[in-house]
Amino acid sequence: MKATSRRTGRLRQTIQVREHRIVADELPEVGGDDAGPSPQELLAAALASCTAITMEMYAQRKGWDIGPIEVDCEYQPAERGTPTRFDLVLRLPAHLTPEQVAKLQVIAAKCPIHRTLDGEVMFRERVETAELTA
Repeated sequence: MKATSRRTGRLRQTIQVREHRIVADELPEVGGDDAGPSPQELLAAALASCTAITMEMYAQRKGWDIGPIEVDCEYQPAERGTPTRFDLVLRLPAHLTPEQVAKLQVIAAKCPIHRTLDGEVMFRERVETAELTA
């Protein structure tokens, strides 16, 4: 998987992922134009959407017609002395059995983004110089 981010405004970034474009920016109070979600908000969005998709895919494999679901994700970045915090709220239809709800809650924690954030992460960085075009 690959994402490329290029500056297209003061702080605004246009992110290319395959044939898709996503805009990220910062709020005006930190120098942005609020042209899109901040990178931090995109992280919360990635976790919320991945969790929902993972539950939907599991339900489909089981043949469950679960109906509409929602996942809220509130994200608080780490600060001195406190860990990064993600608060997830899974909103599931009332017609599901307690067993289905319990299984979907277990499956939600197995989404790829959740596992990535919960596991060990390694970064490899390098600098390249190039003539970049706008």
